[in-house]
Amino acid sequence: MARRAKEAADAPPRLPVDPDSRVYGVAGWSPARKARRHVRAARRVEVEHRRQLMAERRAELEALRQEQRDRPYLPAGGEPGPAAGRSYRRLTMAPHRATSEVLAGAYPFLAEEGLGAAGILIGQDAWSGSAFCFDPWELYRQGALTNPNVFLAGQIGRGKSTLAKSLAVRCVAFGRRVYVPGDPKGEWTVVTRAVGGQAVELGVGSPARLNPLDEGPRPSTVGEASWRAQVVARRMGLVAALAESTLGRPLQATERTALDTALADAQANNDDPVLPMVVDAMLDPQQATAGSSVDQLRADGREAGHALTRLVRGDLAGLFDGPSTVRFDPSLPMLSLDLSAITGSDTLIGMVMTCASTWMEAALADIDGGQRLVVYDEAWRLLAQPALLARMQAQWKLSRAWGLANLMVVHRLSDLDAVGEAGSQSRGLAQGLLGDTATRILYNEPFDEAQAAGKVLGLTSVEVAQLPELARGEGLWRVNERAFVVRHLCTPDELALFDTDSRMLTIRGRAG
Repeated sequence: MARRAKEAADAPPRLPVDPDSRVYGVAGWSPARKARRHVRAARRVEVEHRRQLMAERRAELEALRQEQRDRPYLPAGGEPGPAAGRSYRRLTMAPHRATSEVLAGAYPFLAEEGLGAAGILIGQDAWSGSAFCFDPWELYRQGALTNPNVFLAGQIGRGKSTLAKSLAVRCVAFGRRVYVPGDPKGEWTVVTRAVGGQAVELGVGSPARLNPLDEGPRPSTVGEASWRAQVVARRMGLVAALAESTLGRPLQATERTALDTALADAQANNDDPVLPMVVDAMLDPQQATAGSSVDQLRADGREAGHALTRLVRGDLAGLFDGPSTVRFDPSLPMLSLDLSAITGSDTLIGMVMTCASTWMEAALADIDGGQRLVVYDEAWRLLAQPALLARMQAQWKLSRAWGLANLMVVHRLSDLDAVGEAGSQSRGLAQGLLGDTATRILYNEPFDEAQAAGKVLGLTSVEVAQLPELARGEGLWRVNERAFVVRHLCTPDELALFDTDSRMLTIRGRAG
């Protein structure tokens, strides 16, 4: 006993032992009992929470079932009175197939809603059967159009000319004015006079004569000094365009100097200059200019002067070589220039239309002139003239500022690809006109032309397939990204006024 007491006194002091822990040897270590109790307590809380959620869910389902049990029961045969005929069973019907035109009557929402009822009535939407109205100014005001310009193409005899004339005449009824700067076939003369407008007939031997260098009516908002500068710039552009058309090439720098000097001399010595004065000043200059002597001006302007002689003493003598015998009244509802008496190449007609369009340009640029429609019928003749094409592009770009809606009428979309060579400036200008046109109207086209139009205009396969199938008087209208098939409708009086087949239907002086 004494020995054990002594060993206990000599042993090191023992540390206090936690009753909740257990110490093991080097073989390993075990978590404390206290930690295990915490885990078991957390599991009990989680289980209790799940039980509570399940109880709440069972209570919600029981309340929903009770609500359904409390509802009135609907008999299989339906209830008497207003609810008769109802059935709790699912109604099954056999599938039905029909054309879109037939289904549009049963379910009208298959078709576009249209452009609204405001504006000019064109005809009937072939897909919905509803009335189709189109007004470029109204649609631009609403934001449905980015510009008011219109492109119209279609085969001969499909009704595109009738649509253009109908659109022009109905514009007059809305207070707009219509200008036709060139009518190669003379079809617009009777239309213009029918609405109280002025038709100017130009041709060799005709008493009508236009001076393309006329100042024109000055807008009330333009000052005197600014107006003089505009007149000089317009005259310089016109004479240069005529010289380039007759030469068939752009003017050289020295030729342009000689031309501008001759025009300045004619304007300085005359209040109302005419083309013969400019030609005489080019062939026989009287004073030098900066950088060129009189002899140099004579040599530089000789070729261009002789080219312009065609308008003075050549096959166009009597048309543009003197003061104007007719005056342009911008207040009239319609003005057209009848060029049917002028025969020859497209270059000749293009020169005449260049002079005529300049004669009207002062009125077109008047911002107080109201809303106006400018129709370029048989525009494929104009596209071949680079100078006139540039003037058309300017009108397309300024259409919104001037209140103009330009309408270009061609036979097919490939007419634009026939302008100039690939990559040329003329080709770019022609394609730019189409790019600046928000409304494209396509009448019946053959299969190959329809495929080409689809690539250029981005038409869908359904729209391309429609083009060869369109009947006479039907057209595919692309208004921005929206598409319509429209049947153009005319009154009997309009059809008689717009008739372009009278000669084909007449035999030996009698109508067949």
